[in-house]
Amino acid sequence: TGKSEVYMSQGKSNPEELVLSIDAGTQSIRAALVDMEGNIVHIVKTPIQPYFSKHPGWAEQEPDYYWDVFCKTTRQLLHLRQSLVKNIIGVTLTTQRATMINVDKDGRALRPAIIWLDQRKADARKILPGVLRPVLRTVKLLDTLESAIQECESNWIYQNQPDIWEKTYKYLLLSGFFTHRLTGEFVDSTGNNVGYLPFDNKTYQWARKYDFKWLIFKAEKEKLPDLVKPSEMMGRITKKSSVQTGIPEGLPVMAAGSDKGCEILGCGCLTPETGCLSFGTIATFDVATPEYVELRPMIPPYPASVPGAYYTEVSIFRGFWMVSWFKEEFGFQERMLAEKSNEPPEKFFDSLIQNVPAGCKGLMLQPYWTPGRDLESYAKGAIIGFGDIHNRAYLYRALLEGLIYGLREGGELTQRKTKVPVTRLKVSGGGSQSDVAMQITADVFGIAAERPHTFETSALGAAIDAAVGLKIYPDFPTAVQAMTRTGMVFEPNNDNHTLYDDLYRRVYLKMYRQLKPLFKEIRDITGYPAEN
Repeated sequence: TGKSEVYMSQGKSNPEELVLSIDAGTQSIRAALVDMEGNIVHIVKTPIQPYFSKHPGWAEQEPDYYWDVFCKTTRQLLHLRQSLVKNIIGVTLTTQRATMINVDKDGRALRPAIIWLDQRKADARKILPGVLRPVLRTVKLLDTLESAIQECESNWIYQNQPDIWEKTYKYLLLSGFFTHRLTGEFVDSTGNNVGYLPFDNKTYQWARKYDFKWLIFKAEKEKLPDLVKPSEMMGRITKKSSVQTGIPEGLPVMAAGSDKGCEILGCGCLTPETGCLSFGTIATFDVATPEYVELRPMIPPYPASVPGAYYTEVSIFRGFWMVSWFKEEFGFQERMLAEKSNEPPEKFFDSLIQNVPAGCKGLMLQPYWTPGRDLESYAKGAIIGFGDIHNRAYLYRALLEGLIYGLREGGELTQRKTKVPVTRLKVSGGGSQSDVAMQITADVFGIAAERPHTFETSALGAAIDAAVGLKIYPDFPTAVQAMTRTGMVFEPNNDNHTLYDDLYRRVYLKMYRQLKPLFKEIRDITGYPAEN
């Protein structure tokens, strides 16, 4: 675990009522005190090791490691702001999605958590009856169902570690694991059910008895936690967890949603007219919607952090991870300058590319470093158009442009399916700290890109859930109006938009389709990535 970072906000210094909001992401665990105007009064951020890998493609982490960092982070925050502890009226929690943990009756982990980045595959042939395959192939659903079966973590455990599955008392998301540690209850929010689970996204409950999801996702109902809606109470801080975390005993723990769902809420997005872009480890384009809308057949929208609502999502795996990769491999100078000046590294990387023109003189990037579920298993990333003028500054800007082209493509798919034009853009996540990335977003989309007033939108979204549940506000629109607002706005440059529009339509949209046969040849020759 790295050294915790501590930040002070420019908001109120002594609010009357505070929510303790914990955000356990892929790269760090944050604990924040949030007031009822949406100010982050104080936050402690502790970096974590995202995962370890015993075999190629595996991604696991010890659940107790997560809990130890969780406790360290909350203790440090509450120690630093002891005078404010008395003002805390509730606790809420948001976590990374689709990270699964098997526990016994006492909540002790039976094996390492399988992280959402894990790429191991279950054997679909042992689960999907052969007689169904021709029918599913005819209606073009076989690939979708086989992929879901292969990706399902419980299927892999069921097939490869049957002794672990037999001993499993509850099968939990990371959010449910933390909730049990805090309250002693095996309960979770419906807003956290993102992953390969027998969950009915239309009813917000575990699937009915004869639903086909019980066939393709091996998880008995008795091994799953109870569910409550976002903003409802899940339990209270126990004496044991109070000693471990420093959180006062008896405080209510209020249900929120996944980190992405809370991020969307924390940006103030409640309707599909507003696109919410996230520049995080996964880069995503989302909209909030009260309607059940499948962007692709058999792929449901996710349950939102608002009861009875959804969010649709198009994602680029290893999204702004690619930017972090560039900074690590080629940005030593800028990282050292940031460390010495205690400034965000984005400031210095923005300076690196200030003289690189829009479009990078034809250097184009297609950002499929890790195939998502909508791509062939042999998909790869590509960079084309190199010339003798291109250097690392051009490459850095091409990374940003390629990611944002990919998100625009996702936005266009979303609008076709929801039949609602996107007229506003809100951008959050670590990459949104870059002014250049924000300006490229406005120029590529041709719409103003808005940065929320706080970078910590996941923690804020969870706090909004708590504020509604604790009756500080009567409903979500009122809470969002009171607790969210726009920071900086980046207006599109018309000349840049025209250039980007041509590159996007005439080059970017053709890249993957035309390179796909070559990617398959690469896989066939080298054996990487391994064929399913």
